Amino acid sequence: MTEQNDTPPAPAGRPGSNLPEFTIAELTGALKRTIEGEFGLVRVRAEIGKVTVPRSGHVYLTLKDDSCTLESVIWKGQLARLMVRPEQGMEVICTGRLTIYGSRSQYQMVIEQMELAGEGAILKMLEERRRRLAAEGLFEAARKRALPFLPRVIGVVTSPTGAVIRDILHRLSDRFPRHVLVWPVAVQGESAAGQVAAAIEGFNALPVGGPVPPGGRVPRPDLLIVARGGGSLEDLMPFNEEIVVRAAAASAIPLISAVGHETDTTLIDFASDRRAPTPTAAAEMAVPVRAELLGRVLDCSRRLEAGTARLFGEHRTRLDALRRGLGDPARLIETAMQRLDDRGERLDRAALGIVERRQARLAELGARLPHPRRQVAETARHLAQLGDRLTACGTRLTHHPAERFHTLSGRFRPEPVQRALADRTARLAAAGRLLESYSYVDVLRRGYALVLDPATGHALGSTQEATPGRAVSIRFQDGDAPAVIGGSKPHRPARVPDPKPEQGSLL
Repeated sequence: MTEQNDTPPAPAGRPGSNLPEFTIAELTGALKRTIEGEFGLVRVRAEIGKVTVPRSGHVYLTLKDDSCTLESVIWKGQLARLMVRPEQGMEVICTGRLTIYGSRSQYQMVIEQMELAGEGAILKMLEERRRRLAAEGLFEAARKRALPFLPRVIGVVTSPTGAVIRDILHRLSDRFPRHVLVWPVAVQGESAAGQVAAAIEGFNALPVGGPVPPGGRVPRPDLLIVARGGGSLEDLMPFNEEIVVRAAAASAIPLISAVGHETDTTLIDFASDRRAPTPTAAAEMAVPVRAELLGRVLDCSRRLEAGTARLFGEHRTRLDALRRGLGDPARLIETAMQRLDDRGERLDRAALGIVERRQARLAELGARLPHPRRQVAETARHLAQLGDRLTACGTRLTHHPAERFHTLSGRFRPEPVQRALADRTARLAAAGRLLESYSYVDVLRRGYALVLDPATGHALGSTQEATPGRAVSIRFQDGDAPAVIGGSKPHRPARVPDPKPEQGSLL
């Protein structure tokens, strides 16, 4: 039996020696041309993973499904034209081309278009965006401003060619014609969100001022209306973009959002100061009805005229009643004038009578008073009598004390006084000797000393008061000496033995 060998015979030379050699760059370029030629335009449905935005402005992201990932890039110029801003976790459908990035030897997708994968994904993304913006406080009721009652200028942000602007202008003309400024924008498409946000910011950037003369600068609106007709969820997406919502929330001018039909809700509705179900309803919210205002003014005018007439009539009736009770003013004045003349005549007569009575009283007093010369003579005589009496009294006072002194001098005897004075002197000397015997001065002369408190001058009477370290004063017979009481026991000098007498010499 013959054995068969399945191993092919080795070629006569080195394996693969006939294959062309490539550099890595040549191989990468060949693969890139092949992939870009075969997959010039692809459409991929996937979930967005990690999103990175470097300083260059390009967006690098990862598309993934259950088992694979695809690195992708969105160039900066293309990002502004996308209808959807890429966010992590969104399910999208991306359209673009495949290419190879040679530095990493990996293939990637250059995204040119991006849309959400379905309405459910769009609603989920919008709900997440709404919660995030609400957490920042952009939808709080405290931020919303009241609409002006009658705006002077109304700014409208909408498409200039649609039916929306015509409906708004027609409704404003019917209710109350106002000056309207239209900022034309695209209301759907890739650039719609940026144009709407720029329009809101542009209106707010206009200077605040009064009435503008014809041909002058553009006036600043008192109210803004952002309007768009109905459409699908994808058509209304520009009004759900974050840039539009933030522009509406930051607007200093009160803003009415009128996007879509009554059942449509966009994120700008939450950030605006008032939401209108339709553009026509927004015009109705912006201005009141002029005819109703005129009717109200006319009614108030009629009521004012009627009330004024009724008030004047009531005052006229009251004035007539007061006039009848008051009487004729001319007669009252005549009576007062006659009474005034009567009082004047009586006053003249009374003044004349007072003068006459005063003159008679003076004449009576003049008859009763003595002549001044006689009064002076009587006063001089009275003073002379008083002088004589005073002289006599002085003479008697001068002689009487001398006589009394001589009488008392004769009655005075000095012996008893001298004996009493000697007795008092002896008693005083005995008391002095007794005091000297009680004094400690004689004791100090015998070598004793007295310990005193220098602050009070009192003597220390016991050892308890002689605390160590206390300052004292020691009084001797010839003066005081300061000292401090020590804390140790007193030092006793050693007793020196008596010297033995020297023994005399026996020689």
